[in-house]
Amino acid sequence: MKNIRSPIIAILGHVDHGKTTLLDKIRGTAIASSEAGGITQAIGATHIPISTIKKICGRLLEKMKIKLIIPSLLFIDTPGHEAFTTLRKRGGAVADIAVLVIDINEGFRPQTEESINFLKQFRTPFVVAATKIDRITGWHSEERCFLESFPEQTERAQEEMETKLYNLIGQLKLHGFDAERYDRVRDYTRQVAVVPVSGITGEGIPDLLMVLAGISQKFLKDNLEVQPGEGKGTVLEVKEYRGLGVTIDVVIYDGEIRRGDYLIIGGSTPETTVITRVKALLKPNPLSEMRVEKNFISTERVSAAAGVKIAAPGLENVIAGSPLRAVSDKSMIDKAVKEVKEEIEEVEIETDHTGFILKADTLGSLEALIKSLKSMNMPIRKAHVGTITKTDILEAKTMEKPLIFAFGVAPSDEIKKLARDNNVKIFSSDVIYKLIEDYNKWEEEKRKLKEEELLEKTTRPGRVRIMRGCIFRRSRPAIFGVEVIKGTIKPGYRLTKNGKIIGEIKEIQSRGENTGEAHTADKVALSMEDVVIGEHINEGDILEVFLTDRDKTNLEKIRSKLSEDEKELLDEEQ
Repeated sequence: MKNIRSPIIAILGHVDHGKTTLLDKIRGTAIASSEAGGITQAIGATHIPISTIKKICGRLLEKMKIKLIIPSLLFIDTPGHEAFTTLRKRGGAVADIAVLVIDINEGFRPQTEESINFLKQFRTPFVVAATKIDRITGWHSEERCFLESFPEQTERAQEEMETKLYNLIGQLKLHGFDAERYDRVRDYTRQVAVVPVSGITGEGIPDLLMVLAGISQKFLKDNLEVQPGEGKGTVLEVKEYRGLGVTIDVVIYDGEIRRGDYLIIGGSTPETTVITRVKALLKPNPLSEMRVEKNFISTERVSAAAGVKIAAPGLENVIAGSPLRAVSDKSMIDKAVKEVKEEIEEVEIETDHTGFILKADTLGSLEALIKSLKSMNMPIRKAHVGTITKTDILEAKTMEKPLIFAFGVAPSDEIKKLARDNNVKIFSSDVIYKLIEDYNKWEEEKRKLKEEELLEKTTRPGRVRIMRGCIFRRSRPAIFGVEVIKGTIKPGYRLTKNGKIIGEIKEIQSRGENTGEAHTADKVALSMEDVVIGEHINEGDILEVFLTDRDKTNLEKIRSKLSEDEKELLDEEQ
């Protein structure tokens, strides 16, 4: 029988929808159900052995006729999209399956959208945990299977649960996913399973663990086969640890790592690739012993799938999300260096084309940002892992649109000042949808400003009638009263009579005061320098504002800014 590893499970969802509470409850339930020391807290992950899952799920497994063969479930401890995108490997995410946590009472929120986009981009199968069912009016929630709990609820509580559940299923449908309550799913390869749960009481957790274990071993078995040989992993975090110096927390998804192995960790350039040797492999004590002073125990080898802390020299410049290889033979180092370099080059972008500069904290974050921008047809000139540098600012300055997107890397005060001084705009956030939202808002503001500027310098359509009995001066300048029939007039506008230009408006007065413009139905006095009343114009004449071809072109560009009267006059001119 082939060696099957534990599936790696990530938890995603909107802030305050109960990701951490659910993960804590899963751990707590598992600890309560396990033998002493059975549950181990790996670095950055929690192992729940299959014996514990069988104990928790009990009759549910028998009912669903599921026979479990996977060794355990490995939950990534850091919930949220940051850990999910950090943990990437060639061709996708390190996580084999994800739990998308959605508050059944609230439904989709912005980070739900963000999470579902990540799952699409990385093609990661997922299960929906519809949390906070304990808050449904009249629902009596306790620690047991959802399928046992549901029939015992009042009819009214059941109806409210079903209504909220199918609202959620409807929202998933709008995002292209056919979903159903897990016990009603006909085909797990085509439908997303939704498991109602409570992270507070623990209701539905047996159902969720069973679904995750069942889907993993039935549909992901090929992905879970461990290949003998080199250890493959991704750096989750870089930490300074007293007595050990700089250490890295790593999730191993294939092969194994042994003490003394050569460690190859990818950097953003060939020069920053780290080659070192494993000094120590450290795993935490079982959860039941976490309070003892010695937090870590040393181990000789770690096999996939697992989280482990690695101590080794020269880890100071390693960044989270870096691909990692472990080989026992020195002759295999070059091949491993080539592999990690290709994995980085697969994501990072360097071109001479026009476009934006992207910076992100990890390779996975960068990949997610690139995919999001490309899906919106936004051009990318350069995409690298790391903080914004002076070189980035100076390069952006030369671009048609001097913009930098920074995902998960906050610019320093010095960089912000340099960007301001060079008219470079930086969009920085830990959430991709916020970056894009801020950019769209900025573009909209810029567009409106451009339209306002164009409107200000473009002559607008206008039509006036010279009022009878309102000739105040016949020439040098002629001063006479007009009624604006349609549109707008301003000082500087030229007026025509029967298509012939008769002169330029010098001033406009309303009730004896100079005014900058007059609009439909206004009655004002105009002064015109080169016009003689009785020779060029007369009482009752209709005068039109003269529009150049350029004015007409500009007005069409900003048509939405014009009044209905102005639009009508513009259409007459065409």
